[in-house]
Amino acid sequence: MKIWLDGGLRESASARVSVFDHGLTVGDGIFETVKTVDGRPFALTRHLDRLARSARGLGLPEPDLDEVRRACAAVIDANPISLGRLRITYTGGESPLGSDRGAHGPTLLVALGETARRPDATAVITVPWTRNERGALTGLKTTSYAENVVALARAREQGASEALFGNTADRLCEGTGSNVFVVLDGEIHTPPVASGCLAGITRALTVDWTGAKETDLPLDVLDRADEVFLTSTLRDVQGVHRVDGRELPGAPGPVTAKAMRIFDERAGNDLDP
Repeated sequence: MKIWLDGGLRESASARVSVFDHGLTVGDGIFETVKTVDGRPFALTRHLDRLARSARGLGLPEPDLDEVRRACAAVIDANPISLGRLRITYTGGESPLGSDRGAHGPTLLVALGETARRPDATAVITVPWTRNERGALTGLKTTSYAENVVALARAREQGASEALFGNTADRLCEGTGSNVFVVLDGEIHTPPVASGCLAGITRALTVDWTGAKETDLPLDVLDRADEVFLTSTLRDVQGVHRVDGRELPGAPGPVTAKAMRIFDERAGNDLDP
């Protein structure tokens, strides 16, 4: 397996990042996960735009997006995979121990792994922890993911593949690595970015392509929604058949199934929408 690290392709087994890299020591980094289909990345321009936004929000030097594109192309070409997870990681680079950044410059790492299509429906749980819609990292896709690791582990323990968070105002927010949509009286709704959720790439495309409404929703909307579904880079649109102890028989429901068809058709017609 070949990866891209700081300017060139390297064998993953021999690639090395400094033990003083700020991404390792304090989680000072950002990332993007991009789906690849038969050697071509999906929605790469949108992902790179968000990478740049996250860098600005974290105060990292602006990434050279042309270099990132070259790195992505090189890694994809070097590792033929029919369906892949392309991971772009960009960190504060080698730095002193502590929160201050050093002068070494950022680290850029691009790697590719094989993945499989997700099931059409899955189970989710809600967790008691909250997203802070007013936090310094809100809306940024950072490598500070330990909270998500804890929540996802709880979901796995309960036979689910995702954990959903409310925010500090007890409003529905997002999953650990997904956005959440609900169907109420035949209409699709999803929390607004102001809820503290990540502005997901698949979320934005789903809103555009299905006419979903951005709506401030209470967390308990999950108790009465007719249908629930998730969106993310690797899930695309995925129905939910159980929320905590509540079963949603027949998932994906008719509205979700239509959203899935629309997304598959539109994404198949344009790999960089």
